[in-house]
Amino acid sequence: MANYLYHGKLAAKTGQAEKLTDILVEASKLVMKVKGCRLYVVSRTPAEPEAIFVTEIWDSQEDHDNSLKLQDVQGLIKKAFPILDGMPARGQELEIIGGLPA
Repeated sequence: MANYLYHGKLAAKTGQAEKLTDILVEASKLVMKVKGCRLYVVSRTPAEPEAIFVTEIWDSQEDHDNSLKLQDVQGLIKKAFPILDGMPARGQELEIIGGLPA
């Protein structure tokens, strides 16, 4: 069973939320093929139009951390950085209690 869940929020500069969403959806397609990735979901809420949320589930924190070192992932991070409204806040590392298939 997966044992690392990370939930984060990224804020785009005004008018850049769609572009940031596109980058993160591209990231989801990439990392879903990476060892240990069980889920990578990009979401939004109408209450915060410039905020994009990412929820990730991994077999381990090490698998998650290793995914950030991949060249293609680094390229997407560099592409997203200029349209972020400040540094991303530290996300939440959550304990998975249940609900995932074995």
